[in-house]
Amino acid sequence: MRRLETLTRDAVALAGGGLTPPEAEVARQMAVCNACRYCEGFCAVFPAMTRRLDFAKADIHYLANLCHNCGACLHACQYAPPHEFAVNVPRAMAQVRLQTYSEFAWPSALGALYRRNGLVLGLATALGIALFLVLVLAMRGALLHQPLAGNFYAIFPHNMLVALFGAAFVFAIVALAVGASRFWGEWSPGPGSGGASAEATKDVLTLKYLDGGHGQGCNEADDRFTLVRRRFHHLTFYGFLLCFAATSVATIYDYGFGWIAPYPFFSLPVLLGTLGGIGLLFGPAGLYVLNRRRHPLHGDPAQRPMDRAFIALLFFTSFTGLALLAWRDTPAMATLLALHLGFVLAFFLTMPYGKFAHAVYRAAALLKYAIEKRQPNTLALGAD
Repeated sequence: MRRLETLTRDAVALAGGGLTPPEAEVARQMAVCNACRYCEGFCAVFPAMTRRLDFAKADIHYLANLCHNCGACLHACQYAPPHEFAVNVPRAMAQVRLQTYSEFAWPSALGALYRRNGLVLGLATALGIALFLVLVLAMRGALLHQPLAGNFYAIFPHNMLVALFGAAFVFAIVALAVGASRFWGEWSPGPGSGGASAEATKDVLTLKYLDGGHGQGCNEADDRFTLVRRRFHHLTFYGFLLCFAATSVATIYDYGFGWIAPYPFFSLPVLLGTLGGIGLLFGPAGLYVLNRRRHPLHGDPAQRPMDRAFIALLFFTSFTGLALLAWRDTPAMATLLALHLGFVLAFFLTMPYGKFAHAVYRAAALLKYAIEKRQPNTLALGAD
């Protein structure tokens, strides 16, 4: 153990001090990995690591967000626990990632919400908003109604919904953009190029580094490789994009052509939303199962409540949306609409301070890597 403490002190000294304990642990483990290089081909973290002899705070933040927590390096490492070096890169990186989300959050005072964004809080927020909307409808005598042919605006006025949800969405986007800007400004690899931007975009869209670096996938409960995590991420990611596309098309229909909702089932907004909703049912459900079954050394156990809150909000937002679509021509529409809006608004409000942030910071880290790898490696200690 004394040898481990010595390595930690040496890593902190090389980094110039000023590191938090999680950052110091990443610096220590990267020093060990830099001497070993066995995992150099697994993901972008290790080629980026070989360009550095020491690891300052900005380097550690960059590498932590470049890590996809696939687990390949942990299961291949000869220095993983119970070895005295106790190298567990996925866990160390995950702990620093949470720290970067809090540190770069905007407004800064809300950064602490990352540590409180658990499953109970997420569901309580959604159900609390839904209950409030149900009570409003009950007070107006609109909770029980005759079928309204799916006309949501007969329940809640169009302008009210646009103002409320538009403001929440814009705030979430601005908060995430400011956080990503702060992360980028901490260390910038320099101006990008079209090639770097295209590569980073492809890596984001394909979730390239969830293939374990060898194309066979991540490690989950044991040493067996599987692509199931990548597949469930794809369902979740593209399901979300399809739902966003459905909302965007509906907005164009409304403001561009004056075509007011509700739209027929075979219209483009409804088809896109239905396909996206199905993806957001199966993707989060699969990720929840993997989260429950994953090897105990993977990731940071303290962050699992935050992970599950994000998964639950995505799942129930989709579930209530599809239920609303199925029963929009019935007297249950008002209640289902209140439930759905509660989950949507809770998702928007927690989006900048929950697991959603990892997509934004990881995309920024991948762009940094795509730019950096095109620059000369002055150390020439490893291959890109």
